[in-house]
Order: sequence, then structure tokens, then C-alpha cells
Amino acid sequence: MDDGKPTGPKAKWWSRPTPGHTTTSAPESAAAAVDAPVEDARPADTPARPEPVAPGQPVAPEPVTPAQSSITPEPVTPAQPVAPEPVAQAPAAPAPAPAAPAPAPAVKPLHEPDEYSTPPYGGPGPWAPAPPVQRPVPTPAYGTPVPAPYAGTNGADMPAGPAPVPTPGPVPAPAFPPPPQPPQSTHWLQYDPWGGYRQPLTQPGRPLGSDGGRGKDRRGSLLVGALLLALVAGGIGGGIGAYIERNGGLTTVELPQAAKNSGGRAPDSVAGIAASALPSVVTLHVSGTTESGTGTGFVLDNEGHILTNNHVVAPAGSSGDITVTFSGGETASAEIVGKDSGYDLAVVKVKGVSGLKPLPLGNSDNVQVGDPVVAIGAPFDLSNTVTSGIISAKDRPITAGGEKGDGSDISYVDALQTDAPINPGNSGGPLVDTDAHVIGINSAIRAADSGSTTEGGQAGSIGLGFAIPINQGKRVAEELINTGKATHPVIGVTLDMKYTGDGAKVGAKGAGGKPAVTPGGPGAKAGIKPGDIITEVDGQRVHSGEELIVKIRAHRPGDRLDLGLTRSGKDLSMTLTLGSATGT
Repeated sequence: MDDGKPTGPKAKWWSRPTPGHTTTSAPESAAAAVDAPVEDARPADTPARPEPVAPGQPVAPEPVTPAQSSITPEPVTPAQPVAPEPVAQAPAAPAPAPAAPAPAPAVKPLHEPDEYSTPPYGGPGPWAPAPPVQRPVPTPAYGTPVPAPYAGTNGADMPAGPAPVPTPGPVPAPAFPPPPQPPQSTHWLQYDPWGGYRQPLTQPGRPLGSDGGRGKDRRGSLLVGALLLALVAGGIGGGIGAYIERNGGLTTVELPQAAKNSGGRAPDSVAGIAASALPSVVTLHVSGTTESGTGTGFVLDNEGHILTNNHVVAPAGSSGDITVTFSGGETASAEIVGKDSGYDLAVVKVKGVSGLKPLPLGNSDNVQVGDPVVAIGAPFDLSNTVTSGIISAKDRPITAGGEKGDGSDISYVDALQTDAPINPGNSGGPLVDTDAHVIGINSAIRAADSGSTTEGGQAGSIGLGFAIPINQGKRVAEELINTGKATHPVIGVTLDMKYTGDGAKVGAKGAGGKPAVTPGGPGAKAGIKPGDIITEVDGQRVHSGEELIVKIRAHRPGDRLDLGLTRSGKDLSMTLTLGSATGT
């Protein structure tokens, strides 16, 4: 784009004042035209790098050949310093002498001459490389060794020495010798504008990257070493952490603890009662042809008789196996001596066992509601399990069994109620008082979902357990041991079990068309007739036929009972003597 300005190289002002000398400038005349372009005296592809000129040193003009330029320098006499005249472009070809032109105005330099020769005003032209950038560094303390000067690079990671100055022709010697220059400081470094980024210019020593890749090797070695150190430190730290976690610290921790005592407990405490009763309690494992079960029993005498529930040994039948396990772990085989479904009691005997400890029997008539009791058994086959509670109630009429459907397996018990936890497997185990004496045989529980049930079921304890009073159990056990069978007290009447009113009603007819009142039986002798409603037994109210049976079986045959009854709306009372019947 042509903007009306000269396109050739501009003329440069090269006048450099020299202190102490007189500088003579050329007179302004019409022949000193400064608006013509000036061509370089050197070839375009040969850059010149003039040496910097120190203050006070004369400047020698560069030689110019006639073929390259028409500028003729002023001759220099030895008596005066060199002062280059402003150059003017000579005409390319001789021409006729023109008329005298008007004198041209003098051109003032764009900038005042720089007495310190600071680039770009006193430096080389635009065709030459930039002069070295001189940046001072802090002067070291006296006596500090100074490293060798940094030579810099030439842009290709090669050291760059002083660049030779091309001399296109002979240079005339200066008229007078140059003054001595001060020694160059080793802290001034050479700057290469075309080289890549290396290191700070003021840093002495080898430039970065001039070691031929050895720096990368050193960095790689340092990285590998750091990784190995981190792995070793991590392993040591992890080991120490794991040791501290397992052992709770670097030191052993010992917590205070009470000394071991003799283990003695008060005899009436639960622990004392259990310690006294457990050696006499056994666990029974019964297996038959169709079913099996687990229950509990306790030793009655030194001959090996053990009392338990009938429903515990019932799965064995006539050919099953019964294994007895004692509290110490010893086992022995047992056989059935006798059983009675009406009382839900049975006696088995072990042979060849010595050192048996019978469990003392108490008196269930002395038990009061609220007395503390302990139940021992094997709930869910967990042998030697001890639970405790109190007597919740007495004379609870309950019936258990009835799985056969004909009523032959129903047991009627005037039971002791307890809140000591009883579960399946506790059946046949002892319920003992604070003297470790047996006051009952754990037989049934009341389940929340299935009502009253025997321990053969899978219901859990809800705090309603029932035990056969030991007074009744003692009598039945003695009969089973002595005769193999038990006797039941009877009154000789047939009850209407479908009656829903209050009391026990005597039926109109007996089983198989027989009379409801057995002729010559205890009831007939007392004056009981069909249709009578029995409401009391020994002053205790009776509300159903089951309850009447329970009250009667709580006594022995031959006992006398006072009965209260209602006949045709009239209240009557009578006394009868209980008869006897053989149980099954």
C-alpha cells in the first residue's frame, strides 16, 4: 500500500558525541539533500554486527565502494575527530547543470543525539541483530568465587561465542588509537532473541537442556525414588496402624477387674436353688416309629425312678427308645414303668447308674400365691435351663391333650399357675420352692394363639404356665411304681358336657344307653339324680363339668366331699365318699 512515504530504508543519524573533543558538522547547503533514499553499502544478505562504541571513542566510518553507493565520505585529517556528514543521494547519471535551486531547509533529527549510545538511537540499523541485553546482577560479597560467564545459546542448544563482524573491505585505521576500554564483567550475559526459552539470563552455569537429556534422566530417577519412598512409608504406616487397631495402641491395656470369689451363693437365691436342684434334673430324648420329642424329668429315688409327663414318653409307644441325659452329660437308656393319661404323669427307670441324687419333694398344700419359684428344664432342647417367677394362682382347673378325639388322652389338672417362663421342652421338669423342694411338675402353658396346650406344641411362653401339684404327683407316682397303674377317684355319674349353664349338670343317660347315675355307686348312695346341677365342692364354686372333674381328681379315692346342688330350682346339699377307678 502506497501512503506517499519513501519505501526505501530511512537514513539513520550516526553522530555520537565524544567527550573531550570538538565535533565539526558539515555546513548546511543546497548540495546536502536528505530526502533521497540511502542504500546500504553491504550486501543485503550479509548482516553486520558493529561492536558497541564506548563513550569517548571515535567512530570510524564504514568504507563504501563507488559501485554500491554514490555517497562520498568527508576526508578525515589527523587533527580532527571524525564526524560523518549527512549523506545525500547523488544523481544516477550526469545531467546538464540546472539553474541554481533554492536552498533547502535543514532537517532536524527525530531525536536528540544519545550521548550514552543507547539503542535504538545509537545502535546498529534494522538489518543487524539486536545488541546484547546487559542486565546487571547483584555484586557478590568480597571473596566470593565468581563462576564462569554464561555463553548463552544460538537457538539450537549450542553455545554461542562472540559473533564475528563481517568486514566487506579494508577498514581504514583510526587517526588515533582508541582509549582503553574497561574490562567486561563476567556477570553480563548475552541474550539471543531467536533462541528458545532456556534459563534466566542472569543465571550462570550451563543452560537448561544443554546436558543432552541427562536432566530428564535425573528427573526420572528422582520420580522413581520418590515413588519407592512413598510405597515404603505407606507400608510402614499401614503396618503400624493395623497393629494399633488390633492391640488398641502401642502399649498393652489392662482394665481393672474384680478378683475371683469362692462362688458361694445364698441357698434361697435363684443361683443357690439352681445349684442344689440341677444335679437331680435330667433331659429325655424319646423316639418312636412315627414321632419323637424332648422333655424333662427329675430323679425320685436311688433306684433310678424318674418322674415326667405322659405326653413326653407317649411318642415311644411300646417299642420306642428313651435316652436320659444327666446334668453332667452322662447318658443312659430308660424304660417305662407306668403312665396315666388322665393325670398326664409317667415314671421311667434307668439301670446301671450309680451316684443318683433324688430331688426332695415338697408339699403343694403349703404353697401361697406370690411365693417365689424356680423352673428347670430343657426348652427347645436347651438342657439345664433355669427360669424364675412366682406362684400366680392356685387350683386352676385345666384340661390338656385331646389330640385323639375320643377324650381318652385328656388330662384334668387342678394346677398351680406360675409366671416362670415355661416353653416346649420344659414338660415334666420340676417347679421348686426356695428350699429347692419340688412343689409341682411343669405340664402345660397357655399360648396366645391356640389356648391351653401341652408342652408338645410349639407355642412360646407368655407368662402363663401350669404345673401339676406335687401332692397329686406323688400319689400317682407311687401307684405307678408299685402297680404300674394309677387309680382315679370317681362319683359314679355321667355329666352332660354340652351344658352351657353355670355348674355341672348330670346327664339323662349314660354311655351306651346305660343309666346316667351308676346304680350302687357313690353318687346313687348320696342321692344324686339325673338332671341335678352340682354347683359346689367342699365350698368351692363349680362352673362347668370339666371343673367338677378337676376338683374330684384332686382328691384320693375314699375321701369325703361336701356337694352343693340344685334340683328343680331348689338348693340341696349332700355328702358322698369317693370311689375308685383304674386309669389308662
